[in-house]
Amino acid sequence: MSRIDEAVQLFEGNYLCSQAVFTVFSEEFGLSKEDAFKIGACFGSGMRQAEVCGACTGALMALGLKYGDNKEKCNEVSDRFFEEFKKENASFICRDLLGCDISTPEGVKSALEKNLFKEFCPKMVASAVEITEKIMDE
Repeated sequence: MSRIDEAVQLFEGNYLCSQAVFTVFSEEFGLSKEDAFKIGACFGSGMRQAEVCGACTGALMALGLKYGDNKEKCNEVSDRFFEEFKKENASFICRDLLGCDISTPEGVKSALEKNLFKEFCPKMVASAVEITEKIMDE
């Protein structure tokens, strides 16, 4: 199974976007999936504030596993990730992507009514994994 498929499957299986993206890279860098799930647990839903998309934070954590010993390289790959994600998805801010603020009960209700968590968010998970793989493979 590809990382993209695995991450989407994890997300659809009730893991957060941040957990799903981070976890599919974790074992390659010596971090167990169980620990990756724990580390990524507070970053979903734009850090619970509808800020930076959780799929993006999961991707940045994964990039940190690969490049974390080199600050300049971390800055470079982080900037590149955000640039590519924004180019592909128009934003990397959760509330902008969803068109509602899921840090509020009204925003969550709107997202549920529009089926965003099932129809839109998996696309963000897939996009984040794809961009992360591209960066890591270069």
